[in-house]
Amino acid sequence: MKVGWLAVVLSVAAVLGGCAEKEQSKPEPVTTPSEEAETGQLTPLEKRTKVVIAEDGAASGAGFYIAKERGYFDDYNIDVEFTDFANSDDMLPALAAGEVSIAGGVSTASFFNAIAQGIDVRIIADKGHNMPGESYFSFVIGNHMKDVIKDYPDFKGKKIAVSSRNSIDGYIYEEMLKHAGLTEGDVEYVHIADFGAMLGAIDSGTIDAALNIEPLIAQGIDKGFHVRFGDATDYAPESQIAMVLASPQFMEDKELSLRFMAAYLQGVRDYNDAFFEEVEEDAIIDIMVKHTALKDAELWDKVFVTGLDPDGKMFVDDIKKQYDMYKANGAIIGDIDFDKAIDTSLAEKAVELLGEYEAATK
Repeated sequence: MKVGWLAVVLSVAAVLGGCAEKEQSKPEPVTTPSEEAETGQLTPLEKRTKVVIAEDGAASGAGFYIAKERGYFDDYNIDVEFTDFANSDDMLPALAAGEVSIAGGVSTASFFNAIAQGIDVRIIADKGHNMPGESYFSFVIGNHMKDVIKDYPDFKGKKIAVSSRNSIDGYIYEEMLKHAGLTEGDVEYVHIADFGAMLGAIDSGTIDAALNIEPLIAQGIDKGFHVRFGDATDYAPESQIAMVLASPQFMEDKELSLRFMAAYLQGVRDYNDAFFEEVEEDAIIDIMVKHTALKDAELWDKVFVTGLDPDGKMFVDDIKKQYDMYKANGAIIGDIDFDKAIDTSLAEKAVELLGEYEAATK
């Protein structure tokens, strides 16, 4: 009997041991990229994938440059390539056709007109807005006006240079006039398409004020051509100046687009940490010097930099308000389905996975 029981015990132990061996040698389940996204994990794409970005070295492309240089795109097996177009009229059809996956768009009537006429592009994330008290796109006045123009109503009767009318420039110009309690008939509008040409015009006294942009604002101050006047957020506090645009084909590739957005936002967050929290600022400035037209590292400490939301959020209501202004001016033919044209879901999903931005500290 004892021998029988011993045999049973040994046979059970052998079975259990065999099961344990099988359990230990059982391969780990393979998780697909889409499943990982659902569980809050993002691993690299299985295949190296190229994303073409239409970018011309604008400072607002910081998120792209930083993500590339710091390897955030590489982390997801994404290879980015920058390309440039002579103008947005050429860029938008290429974007809609999928020849370019990502681009930066500035608010203009022609941009909205293209969408209204059937060019299928998606507005997916912030690529430029003014920071309160530090607007990178704002008014300056000539030194000869420092004792004359003290407040916005003092623009009455003055010559003001603006680069274009049915664009974000014209929108901010009109918002400033409303804030000042002035009409367009109260001032003299001067069209100067080239921001650089405004410097000489304001220095010579040909114009009294100008709506200009960094780094020309900081450079003009250094050269004694003009001084900053007020801040654009005084009258346009939530003005959406530039936007990240995506092709419909890019948006359909959920695994690629989500990883791209996550990498982009990581770059934008490093940008915010550097310029607003002074964390690794020199390293980020080196990247900006490499990729943008502003090659003077010291000047980066003087410019008011582009606002880039670390969670990709846009001022959607303001985008619609700009469109309404262009349409009221007769500059837009047709209507836009904003529920289709503006898609914030990608940035929102990326933030769910990354967590909301928390500023780094020194």
